[in-house]
Amino acid sequence: CSGLIKIRLKFLNDTEQVALVRPEDTVGGLKSKHFPGQESQMKLIYRGQLLQDQGRTLRSLRITDNCVIHCHRSHNTLTTATPTAAATPPEPGAAAGGLPLRLGAALVPAAVLALAVLWYFRVNSRQLFSAVSLIGVTVLFSFLLFGM
Repeated sequence: CSGLIKIRLKFLNDTEQVALVRPEDTVGGLKSKHFPGQESQMKLIYRGQLLQDQGRTLRSLRITDNCVIHCHRSHNTLTTATPTAAATPPEPGAAAGGLPLRLGAALVPAAVLALAVLWYFRVNSRQLFSAVSLIGVTVLFSFLLFGM
């Protein structure tokens, strides 16, 4: 077992797996040895850096004995497409582009515009609105809008 180093593969659920590798092994080789069939889904992170270059050796990345490599399994990969996603009908309330409609986002500017028009008429036509009622309506709209 000379020339082998021990690295710890740590997962998101705080479980660890010990891997015995050679410093000359590549990132791709590490993935294929310890995650067969899932190489494209596995993301390896060492010292905050995503190990993307599959041809780099562990020695060139300065991975030594007893180092920790964080492992994350990505379910959304570009190479694998789910056939059920295309057959799924859009959700109710979704726009044609697939984005959900947000009525609250359109309601806030509409309410602000309505308040601005009311205050405009209050300033220009004092006889139509009393200041107390308009202040009450403004406070009520404010509570409703900020409550969203």
